[in-house]
Amino acid sequence: MFGFLKSDPAKKLRKNYDKKTTDAMLAQRKGDIKTYSMLTAEAEKLWAELEQLKADKK
Repeated sequence: MFGFLKSDPAKKLRKNYDKKTTDAMLAQRKGDIKTYSMLTAEAEKLWAELEQLKADKK
């Protein structure tokens, strides 16, 4: 009955993914390649989780 109040996990993952990629881009622009690599790896993990959620819904 109150399903509309539950948060969408895919939306939360997408928001985190977008933040990580933006932070990675900013780190790359500053020349901090180590941080860029770390943030990009974390973003790729989030993307894999997001794809898994999409596959489970179908």
